[in-house]
Amino acid sequence: MTSLATIDTLIQKGGGLQVVVGLGQSGLSTARYLAEQGYRVAVTDSQSVPKLADQLPAAVEIRQFGDIDAELLLQAARIIISPGISLATAAVAAARQANIPVISDIQLFCEACNVPIIAITGSNAKSTVTTLVGQMAADAGVDVGVGGNIGVPALTLLANANMQLAVLELSSFQLETVTNLGAQVATVLNMSPDHLDRHGDMLGYHQAKHRIFHGAKSVVINREDALTRPLVADNLPRISTGIHAPDQNHFGLITEPDGQIYLARGTELLLSADKLLIKGRHNLLNAQAALALGELAGLPLESMLNTLQQFTGLEHRCQYLATVAGIDYFNDSKGTNIGSTIAAIEGLGAVYAPKDGKLLLILGGQGKAQQFGELSPYINKYVSQVLCIGEDSARIEQELRAAKLSDEVRLHQCQTLDNAFVIIQQLTESSLSQVQAVLLSPACASFDQFSGYAARGEYFEQLVKQLACNN
Repeated sequence: MTSLATIDTLIQKGGGLQVVVGLGQSGLSTARYLAEQGYRVAVTDSQSVPKLADQLPAAVEIRQFGDIDAELLLQAARIIISPGISLATAAVAAARQANIPVISDIQLFCEACNVPIIAITGSNAKSTVTTLVGQMAADAGVDVGVGGNIGVPALTLLANANMQLAVLELSSFQLETVTNLGAQVATVLNMSPDHLDRHGDMLGYHQAKHRIFHGAKSVVINREDALTRPLVADNLPRISTGIHAPDQNHFGLITEPDGQIYLARGTELLLSADKLLIKGRHNLLNAQAALALGELAGLPLESMLNTLQQFTGLEHRCQYLATVAGIDYFNDSKGTNIGSTIAAIEGLGAVYAPKDGKLLLILGGQGKAQQFGELSPYINKYVSQVLCIGEDSARIEQELRAAKLSDEVRLHQCQTLDNAFVIIQQLTESSLSQVQAVLLSPACASFDQFSGYAARGEYFEQLVKQLACNN
């Protein structure tokens, strides 16, 4: 930790102090970038010994750890805030009140980036679509950088001097401090309640998400979700996606007389849905979004369709794991909000419904102030058994029942995944349960019991493997 006296001495050396708030991966990449650009850099973090502190460059002279240093922030020419730090944090709020600019690493990236940007956000599926678009670009021979809220911090992408296109996944936390993003093409894939504990209400969440359209040169819109439609000029190029037959030059689905579903652009049939390795109606929307984004960024359609047929999806996102004793198991641990879980229930439920099959759904964790009663209509249609786990399991049950959960749906309090698998084995051995697939799609954060959604998904996969060995 740097003493206050030392901070005063360093500040007196000259103006322009850049203060990085939060030392996670994005904070580290920001500190490195600013130091490389010759700025005077300070870093502050609430942890006494941040894990990444020893990776900071020597040029970072001010390292104030143990709290977010309010005095330091008030000396800043500019504050670069990490997405995990709320703007409501007292020290940050005081700096904003003093008219000190507060931005994110994404703003720095946009100011430095000289290649087109595909900007992607949404309550759900943004990692899937970002990864798919990045792969489409790479397969088309484009030197592409993929990052942002997925894997690689955006500023790290600038190290590639040959980059021709940047594909960024952006969270609402990153976007709330971005102005004039100026993307070549931008999209909000979908909107459902999430992070209301941070944004206050849906209006605040919506406003943060829609900052992605600032300065966009073209947009992709989900016809099924009015909340994705931006307030932009009518003459701005746009392509829409949806589950119904599309208008000319837009994407959608066309069902042939034999019942076969096709991805379509206008009246042109592009690809049969059964040629996709990713399953469910939600993934047909994801595929359309990727095609539309790629088209507006200039990627060739034939190459994109080839990539689409090879794409296997992401880990922990409606990921098929195994079939055990005739029951299919799916890991959707990345489903950390209600909208994502609705998409998984609808997408997979529609696959099993024609066979008179039902889903067994595992819900629960940290609920993030969401309204779980919104799940009841979808559960009533596609689910026969609900297993509740985690910190908010009792509240989830209460809200589901209050929202008229069908008497035909059985609900079980399990607390842990281990307990859930005891119940799963009992239920799947009974033909009366109608269960043909087990879906972990918790609609909740995982930090009550796990280090993150990935750890939760990996443990679920481990339990599935143990179950397979015992059968």
